[in-house]
Formats: sequence, structure tokens, C-alpha cells
Amino acid sequence: MQPLISVIVPVYNVIEYLPRCVESLRKQTYSNLEILLVDDGSTDGSGALCDRLSAEDCRIRVFHKENGGSSSARNLGIAQAKGAYLGFVDSDDYVDREMYELLFAAIEGFGVRAAQIGRDEIDPQGRRLPDICVPPEKEVCISPERFLEELLMHRGDCSFCTKLITRDIFKKKGFPEGVLNEDFHLLVQILREIGPIVSLPQQTYHVFYRVGSNSRKAEKDNFSRVYGDNVVNADMVTSLVEKEYPGLADVAFRFGIFQRLDYMLHIPISQMNRDNQMYRSIVNYLRVNWTIAMKNPILTRKNKLYHTLFAIAPKKLRQIHRMLRG
Repeated sequence: MQPLISVIVPVYNVIEYLPRCVESLRKQTYSNLEILLVDDGSTDGSGALCDRLSAEDCRIRVFHKENGGSSSARNLGIAQAKGAYLGFVDSDDYVDREMYELLFAAIEGFGVRAAQIGRDEIDPQGRRLPDICVPPEKEVCISPERFLEELLMHRGDCSFCTKLITRDIFKKKGFPEGVLNEDFHLLVQILREIGPIVSLPQQTYHVFYRVGSNSRKAEKDNFSRVYGDNVVNADMVTSLVEKEYPGLADVAFRFGIFQRLDYMLHIPISQMNRDNQMYRSIVNYLRVNWTIAMKNPILTRKNKLYHTLFAIAPKKLRQIHRMLRG
């Protein structure tokens, strides 16, 4: 008999989209599968819908908890999962029926502990958006160091939703709670333990890009947290690279600069002042590390130009940038 796969779905106020998500999991060609719906304190009836869906299929188990965010919901699901392998799906997304069969076959065929598959993004009108992560042309097995390099070059996919991973990987570490970019934060820290990851070319995971989703709303309403966490993650991974992947030092430095430039390009001009400690620290970092950045072989000429201008006159550059963008 095939080993059991547990698919964990955090649920929060998605009553309109949850049936499509669950139905795509119920139709999986991989038969030995359980679906864990973790209601994270929904207020729109999603919790009751979870119970109704569970009554229709004995493979669906439901857990209700106070609202604590996606990470806490996932961690509860991990604790309750019975499977030897874990998958994660966001409740407004959906998957093709063969996804977990393909992922398990890759794990078994290559003798690895994790596999990932391609994803695409679909807008509310059903139109496919440009790929954020371009899948390989054919299946490939990627070492932890190369996988991390792809992530730091903004080419890789850090999402756990596109992956199937052995459950024992999560014995020591779970998803960090109270932070954004939790997938990146956890994945880079457990890559060594996971070992090689098989990447498949099929795009079977479909991200539903809706303006009202939690991540979109957070990015709009809470700039400091979204882009500030990106910088914090950059510093975390730089420290990790120093200890475990010294050959990626230039790549990690480039990543740190890129994340800081991204912060500077998105911070509201009204927040560019002496009272903003993070803003001041980033400007100081760009100034102190200017010489190193200019010698970095991976940063582009455009990156270096923005770095230089932000180090000299950050507020003026943003004002010009805003005028040029209309």
C-alpha cells in the first residue's frame, strides 16, 4: 500500500473559494491521502463549511482554533497529521488531480525526501498571469546549495505549497509564527536536512491571485512589516551562508542589497525621516557597503546605480522616481 500523504489547508474567511480547493484535493489520483482543514478562527462561515465537507468525505479531518495566522494553523496541522509525507495548500488555491501522484513518484524514483512541482497564477477572470517562478524543462535533482542559490537570485520557489516533504523534517522546526515570508524563513534553514530536492516541470499548482487576499492586503496596509521582514530575512540568510554555504557569499550579499533596494523603492516618502530607525539603518548600510557592492560580480549595473543614488540622496531619488512613473 502506498504511504499516507497528509495535505494541510489553513482556512480563514474563504467560504467562496474553499469548495474548489477541497474538491481539487478530493479528486487526486493518489488515493491514500488525508485532507486536514484547519479553521483559523474564521468569521464568515468557513468553519461550518469545513464541517460539512468533512461529513461528505471520511478523508477530511477538521480542526478549529482561535485566529493565529497561517503558520500557527499549519503547525497545528503538522501536529495532527498521520501521513508519512506532508503537503500544504492555501485555501483559495487549487491543484490538478495528478499533482501528488507526480510528486510522490519523483520522491520514490530519485530516493529523496522532497519534491516540488511548478505553479502558475490565475486572476479572478481566469486569465493566467506571467510566471513568477519558471519551472525546469525536465525533471532535475537540485542540491541544497544550488537550491539556495536559486532562491537568493529570485529564481527559485520557496513556497511549501508546491512541495511534498517527508514528515520527519518538521520534528525539530515548524513554521515561524508572527512573521511574514514564513515559507522562505523556514525553508532556507532546513535545506541541509532535506537534502536534494527534485523539481518537476509540470505546473499543477494554481495560485488564485485575488486583490483582497491576506498577503495583498498586508503589502498594501503594512509596508514596514512586509518589506522590513524581507530585510530581516536577508540578514538571517546572510548569517546562514557564512556558516554553511561560504561559496554563496557573493550571492547572499547581492540578495541583501537587493532586498534593501526593494525597501527603498517602496517605502512611502513620508516615512523617509530620522524617526524611522529601519530606514536610517538601511541608508547607513548602503553607504558603508558601497565599495563592496561596486565590486560584487552579481549585482547588475542598474542595481549599482540605484545603490549609489540611494546612498547619496535617498529622498530626492524617490521623489524623482515618483515623478518619472507619473
